[in-house]
Amino acid sequence: MSENVSTWQHIKEDIRCVFDRDPAARTTIEIITTYPGVQAIQWHRLSHALWKRNLKWLARILSTFSRWLTGVEIHPAAKIGRRFFIDHGMGVVIGETAEIGDDCTLYHGVTLGGTSWKEGKRHPTLGNDVVVGAGAKVLGPITLEDGARVGSNAVVVKDVQSEQTVVGIPARVVRKPETEDQKQKQKLAESVGFDAYGTSNETLDPVATAIHGLIEHIHLTDKRVDEMCKTIHQLGGEIPNVKMPDLADCDLAEEDEKAPSA
Repeated sequence: MSENVSTWQHIKEDIRCVFDRDPAARTTIEIITTYPGVQAIQWHRLSHALWKRNLKWLARILSTFSRWLTGVEIHPAAKIGRRFFIDHGMGVVIGETAEIGDDCTLYHGVTLGGTSWKEGKRHPTLGNDVVVGAGAKVLGPITLEDGARVGSNAVVVKDVQSEQTVVGIPARVVRKPETEDQKQKQKLAESVGFDAYGTSNETLDPVATAIHGLIEHIHLTDKRVDEMCKTIHQLGGEIPNVKMPDLADCDLAEEDEKAPSA
């Protein structure tokens, strides 16, 4: 996070970076006048400068005025790096001890909040190039390292390592599908690029992955049991012949139709 850059330089960079992250952006005037997230950052740059000069009451007044205008609440003590972008803006809350690195992006409804009433560090720290999707809650004095991605509506209460993507409540790490060919992995990484809303179509849901793993394990277990039964028969043993239902025979839709409606 760069502290030696002037407030006006920060503001100009915040405006220019919108063109890289929002294809709807057309002109600088349009961004300045119609993007509440950009307006909120401009007000914060000014209020943070006042806060550092110990004009704290004036800084709080300015940040409150900004919240009325933009729907974005940023405490003037929060430390925010360069080229920061809040897309859509409404409902974003950034706490007093939050720290945000360079080239980060937040979407609407994001909260960088605390989990304690004690003084001191109680809000998250975001590294560089972090994306937090719409509605996500990042809570407590945790760290999201460089390149981390938080999916929409996730609740993050633990550290997220560099380049990891987390989704869900509580947030869990999702992994990109792996292939044996390293070139395919590199091509996948390049295709992901900037992940809007913190996720992309190339990521795998951790719950679905776990379920598929369980189903595969069950099928392998069934094969082992069948081999054991054959061996027991060959040795002269007897095993009751019980027909196990196939997964295809379990038609839940028909059961739902038979169930009485409330």
